[in-house]
Amino acid sequence: MTTAHLKWLSYITCLMMFLALFGGAVVTKTGSGLECGNEWPLCHGKLIPAYTLGSMIEYTHRLFSGLAGLLSLASMVLFLRFARRRKELLGYALLTLIFVVVQGGMGALAVIRSQSAAVMALHMGFSLIAFASSLMLALGTRRWHESAGQQEADGPPVSRGFRNLTWITALYSYIVVYIGAYVSHTDSQGGCSGWPLCNGEWFPELTGGVGIVFMHRVAAALLFLLTAILGHLAFWRYKKLPELRMLGVAAVTLCLLQVFSGAAVVHTLYNDKLYIFAALSHIVLIAGLFGVLSYMSVRVWQQSGK
Repeated sequence: MTTAHLKWLSYITCLMMFLALFGGAVVTKTGSGLECGNEWPLCHGKLIPAYTLGSMIEYTHRLFSGLAGLLSLASMVLFLRFARRRKELLGYALLTLIFVVVQGGMGALAVIRSQSAAVMALHMGFSLIAFASSLMLALGTRRWHESAGQQEADGPPVSRGFRNLTWITALYSYIVVYIGAYVSHTDSQGGCSGWPLCNGEWFPELTGGVGIVFMHRVAAALLFLLTAILGHLAFWRYKKLPELRMLGVAAVTLCLLQVFSGAAVVHTLYNDKLYIFAALSHIVLIAGLFGVLSYMSVRVWQQSGK
């Protein structure tokens, strides 16, 4: 199997992982999680469910998750067979497989037995890691394919401070995602009306849903600040590392769009059709941001001489 074949396998795996993540978000936002009853993997005792909208949303998500799992397993086996020397690619493939299995198991448990909001938010977090791992596999395999037959140029090393800032930003972005998922699973979206003010105040009374939403907003603002600093340093300090500059620009762009989508979520909260679009856009953007920051974290580690 050639590097081109492995590249396309990684692309398809990443796409299916994205569809599984997106499908889970659709299930949550439409309240379709129990449209198949408390049964898994069957839906109301059937392999093919009745054609109701809710059951088809839930069942389609299960189908995408299952296909993502199979593709992850195929990637792990084939990369182990044909790319054994590419340790970083094997690591990405292994992480993808582990976390797609974990999130699939948590999804099944959520159907069979109700889970707390904290656990359901963690389910979203594991799905995000699975997608980010598949994205890193796709980007890493593309880089390997493009440099096949050539000696890879490492370029100038990055500083330890920049490396640490990248790691901190990536880890912190995951925390922000978890808080955001917790907002959704506790139905706290309406805790703050208006944006950027919360119920007309800069510092509202931090009780109940208001406190949860406000904490997410503050965390998101800090994430944007960290990402902006990271992108600025990547673009202006590392002009001889075009990949790093591109990742920095992508991170800042995605984070800025994510902020705007968060504002859109607030302003469309009572318009069901627009709210679904804004909320799903919000999730897609933060998934892309976390994936970019995760891959950037690996690349700066490789460029820093460990």
